[in-house]
Amino acid sequence: MMMSIRHFAMLVVLATGGLFCNFPLLAQSAPERGEIPAGPWRIAGTVVNAKGGGSLGRARVTIMDAKIRQNVRTVITSDGGRFEFHVPAGKFALQGAKRGFITAAYDQHDQFSTAIVTGAGVDTENLNFRLSPNAVLTGRVIDEFGEPVRNAQVMVYRENRFSGVGRISRFRGASTDDQGKYEVTPLDEGTYFVSAKAAPWYAVHPMSVRQGTANAPVQVDPSLDVAYPITYYGDTTTADEATPIPVRGGDRLEADIHLTPLPALHLLFHTGENGGPIAFPQLQRPSFDGAENIDSSNIQNISPGVYELTGIAAGQYIVRMPDLNGQLKEPTTTNLTSSQELDTSSGNSTSKVNVRVKMAGQAALPQQMQILLRNAKGKVTGAEVDATGQANFTDVIPGKYDVLAGAQNDVYSVTGIAWDGGQTSGRSLDVQPGASLSASVTLAGGSATVDGFARRNGKAVAGAMVVLIPKNPEANHDLFRRDQTDLDGSFTLFNVSPGSYTVIAIEDGWDLDWAKPAVLARYGRGGQNLAVGTREKAIMHLPAPVNVVQK
Repeated sequence: MMMSIRHFAMLVVLATGGLFCNFPLLAQSAPERGEIPAGPWRIAGTVVNAKGGGSLGRARVTIMDAKIRQNVRTVITSDGGRFEFHVPAGKFALQGAKRGFITAAYDQHDQFSTAIVTGAGVDTENLNFRLSPNAVLTGRVIDEFGEPVRNAQVMVYRENRFSGVGRISRFRGASTDDQGKYEVTPLDEGTYFVSAKAAPWYAVHPMSVRQGTANAPVQVDPSLDVAYPITYYGDTTTADEATPIPVRGGDRLEADIHLTPLPALHLLFHTGENGGPIAFPQLQRPSFDGAENIDSSNIQNISPGVYELTGIAAGQYIVRMPDLNGQLKEPTTTNLTSSQELDTSSGNSTSKVNVRVKMAGQAALPQQMQILLRNAKGKVTGAEVDATGQANFTDVIPGKYDVLAGAQNDVYSVTGIAWDGGQTSGRSLDVQPGASLSASVTLAGGSATVDGFARRNGKAVAGAMVVLIPKNPEANHDLFRRDQTDLDGSFTLFNVSPGSYTVIAIEDGWDLDWAKPAVLARYGRGGQNLAVGTREKAIMHLPAPVNVVQK
């Protein structure tokens, strides 16, 4: 049985930084909903514009019970933006929505928000529920003649810290209209980048030689045999030199991109010779912390076993060449500055990895178990464990990988890895080129839920970032957990694996690279130590409040 997309997404979130919010967004709650019963406690406040603080007038506010998440209630605010709920004692999540504003939970940061706690001696009747107005990023893609480029592919990237360090990754795509215009909305506050990809409408890319002729080249005006490189806002073809675009709520920003043609490369390569399989190279352009695929549809057979790829501009590329069996080899980074023959020998062969799973103190394997391999850049590849307890990976690029595991309703800790007669207590595999690696991974079941409070000078601090730091954090990045404190300063850290930890709380720390050694060294010394033993779904309560420090 295939693992559900929802659960695989949870494992990927764990693998990329251990992000767990105290409440999911209300739109993701179960479809069968009940009504929150009336009670003696009042949750009330005003929905305001995060930009300026003025009332928004009529908006929609939805409340969800933390324990019975199907129970919700929705109200429309007054003309002055006021809302009010009468509820029993408990913990509740709020979500606000209004046309022209970004739907958000109360005091939301990334995937986290602050819950409203009634019956805890905190003020729940004078809430300022801030919603940020939609931001819009628009612009035009223009060619070398000052004319609009229609159907250009526009990609917007966003800087984020989901994994504990700043990364720039794809956010949303768009395409230009017949006026060369694009628009991307809504945008949360943050820092963005934009690129454009297109082909000159007039471009002609002749073959270097014609099949069946005396190898006579086709004569074409060189000014027509051109291509546009991927171009970033700031009119640069290098992502590292792209101009950042700071976006705040309500902004309407314009970012025009000007494309300049370069001579198109003609790249020759050999494939399918001697009856072998026909496989084409794969090209990508490095882009921030990822890569952009390059259209390689302009491939023509110019002679038996020889193909020509054209229509791309000079620059740095990530190239994967096929081997004699048609299998793509590992990526190599190459500066392609002129027409040339691609080296079919470049790049090591990829590897196969077979992982056999053993459970410490548990005979049967959990249902729908998944093994994940995460490389140094945080990219995650997953494979499901079959009925024999094995997970198989093909096309594994040589390198070092962290091994992670999880099942349908739980996560598991890797306590040991053995392969080729060797053994380690670590959590990594070193995959060599062209290897067929067989490894045995021992997993410890059980995870804890850790509850606690964050305070400063004896007073609860709401909205603080709580980070659970594992021992040897650089080797155990998947063991980090985060949460945001609720109105009474409480927090909950889910799916904490057995091990030794330090818990810290930082006010206004959401823009920190919270997993970097320098940040950990600064804030970790004042944290509270925690030891989690091997136990099944234990609930642990921190014996003392965690001290909240300023960023």
